[in-house]
Amino acid sequence: MPRSLEDVVHFYLPEVEGPSSAQRRAKVSAHTIVGVPIGDSDVVRAAFVWNLAVEISRAGASATVLAPAAGDTASLWPDPGRGPMGSELVLTFADGMGDLAHAAVDLAQTRAAESPAGPGLVLVRLPPAWLPKAADAGALLARVLLFTSPDTRDLVETYALVKRVVSVAPGSTIGITVHGVRSVGEARGAFSRLAAASERHLFRALVSYGLIVDDLHVYRSILNRHAVGLAHPQAAASRSIGEVAQLLLGDLAEEADRG
Repeated sequence: MPRSLEDVVHFYLPEVEGPSSAQRRAKVSAHTIVGVPIGDSDVVRAAFVWNLAVEISRAGASATVLAPAAGDTASLWPDPGRGPMGSELVLTFADGMGDLAHAAVDLAQTRAAESPAGPGLVLVRLPPAWLPKAADAGALLARVLLFTSPDTRDLVETYALVKRVVSVAPGSTIGITVHGVRSVGEARGAFSRLAAASERHLFRALVSYGLIVDDLHVYRSILNRHAVGLAHPQAAASRSIGEVAQLLLGDLAEEADRG
């Protein structure tokens, strides 16, 4: 659903005490595929995806990351298999968007069969170079999550990704998480600039999936190959990544209720 950062800002205001994690825990009726464009050497955004999978699992849902096996996967991801809280990394030898879409659908169906009563998500790493040939990969682009910093160049690159996704999947729901911010206001400004450009030029509303604060614990967790929410549960980044997980799960639960 269209949503601005104004709608989720209460999660990040320290003076406002939100509902408990148990109260916010979302129920998703199916294993949903979420495509996440990540470059071949983008270790930071890969770390966000893995940490998000851990937080989704901690919230009571199944979370699997699916990524192509080509390239330097060791720099982007932990070892394949089960990880903290039941999160999982699966590598596939798919070499294009069509094959990757088939692998994602098969994986989602397999995980749903293993736990038919439980919620679940499959977060799929999409190599940006594959996006222009994504006409046969609708399953990967029905819902897309993009990470952007407030840096102008990064916003321009993210807008280009939005434009590319819209061109091959006009009905896609595109969510944005702003990272590397020092305040809610900084995140609000970055999201507003991106959302305004998308609405003006692409006639597409974007969905806000909150923010991830600028926190050294994130970069230390990358070096140590630990989930930041488990290694440093009180860190600001841990809380903000957890809230992104809750926002994503909450939207999927609302869609399931409407369906």
